[in-house]
Amino acid sequence: MSAARRKGKWVGGTPVLGYDVDPRGGRLVVNEKEAQIVREIFEMYRRLCSVDSVVRELGRLGWKTKSWKSKRGLRHKGRLFTAISLNRLLTNQIYAGKVEYRGAIYDGEHPAIVDAELFAEINADLREPKRTKPDSAPMLQKALLAGLLFCKSCDQRMIATYSIHQGIRYRYYVCKGARQNGWRSCITKSVRATLIEDSVVAQLRTRLSEKQARLTLQIWDPAWEAFLEGDRELVRALVETIRYDGSTGSVSVKLRRLETSEFEAQP
Repeated sequence: MSAARRKGKWVGGTPVLGYDVDPRGGRLVVNEKEAQIVREIFEMYRRLCSVDSVVRELGRLGWKTKSWKSKRGLRHKGRLFTAISLNRLLTNQIYAGKVEYRGAIYDGEHPAIVDAELFAEINADLREPKRTKPDSAPMLQKALLAGLLFCKSCDQRMIATYSIHQGIRYRYYVCKGARQNGWRSCITKSVRATLIEDSVVAQLRTRLSEKQARLTLQIWDPAWEAFLEGDRELVRALVETIRYDGSTGSVSVKLRRLETSEFEAQP
């Protein structure tokens, strides 16, 4: 059974909402009607960002956990969701097409029914210990483009977030429109943070390589030299808006003229 788990096989247990056990045994098959409910539950959590709020909404809708029949013919009726059963659903790797065994995650033989990025985004929120307010401020500062980046396709802000996989933190920006209205509502969806941040920095290096261009925006030499050495303070001071087009990968950066007071160093 351990070897089968590592190969991503279904080796028995309680069936989960969204899948049925193949009558021939040994694997899971998608129950499309239930799978759609699972997808809507994930989208609901993305919108509400609260287990308790989603539980209340599911209760209002009358949606329940999996109803299934055992090999012995015993029928198990679905029950209204609780915080525990909802959390178990939202963190179940099966929905991302994976199998979790003894802390390790393996590719499953069954198809995923939830988008991998959506699953990772929600699990980053659910699995991580909640931060206190003093701890959350430094995390926001690491998002270089927070408040500056917009999705070009739906003209919504792109929010800085992250996911964790095997102890490694992956940062990215997600379109607010996609987060609120569903993953399929936006072409852009999300973009890796390092990818777009590096793109913006490279664009600034190119556009401001000529000294006259820097003088026009009142970028004095000390600030420019600090930027070239890796200081990113200039980015947030100089950039007015950034628009990212997920369909083409293009990044449009709008700059503004610095005020003298923003950087004390003078030419």
